[in-house]
Amino acid sequence: MRRIAALAAVLGLAAAGFAYVHVTEPGWWVRLWYPLKYETIVRGHARNYRLDPALLAAVIYQESKFRSGVKSNSGAIGLMQLLPDTAKGIAVHTGGTRFRVRDLYDPELNVRYGSWYLRHLLDKYGDERTALAAYNAGQENVDEWRRDGKGIAFAETRHYVKRVERLKTLYRRGYAKELGSASP
Repeated sequence: MRRIAALAAVLGLAAAGFAYVHVTEPGWWVRLWYPLKYETIVRGHARNYRLDPALLAAVIYQESKFRSGVKSNSGAIGLMQLLPDTAKGIAVHTGGTRFRVRDLYDPELNVRYGSWYLRHLLDKYGDERTALAAYNAGQENVDEWRRDGKGIAFAETRHYVKRVERLKTLYRRGYAKELGSASP
């Protein structure tokens, strides 16, 4: 009986400890569950395009979990899951003369294009939530929702925006030194 009681007490303490860590999410916990790769690229393009590096890391994590070789069913490619047509337009806007789809698998180029696009959306819409909605659902949908006086019409996009905002907080907390962003 004592062994069972002792085991129950140990398991109870372990569960309480796990619950506490899960709720408070200290920096080491964030690092364990939410990796950060390509810090130099993320930091550099965040600085260049006046983005919060934690926001940029959050978008990358949500889009690809920092896997540069992924391609979605819709044809979006790379770390920031850019569609080739979108990337081609970005290349033209940023002075590119030769766009190749395979270049989207290059982390540096993909994050550069994605950072430019995210900055463009932030400038166009003036707020982060709407810019993130446009990143996920497309500018045409967001423009239509705004024209009709609606909020974000797609449940998936509402979830995306909420998730990226949460991830931004986690990346800011867990990687303040690497990203050069202050903890909240």
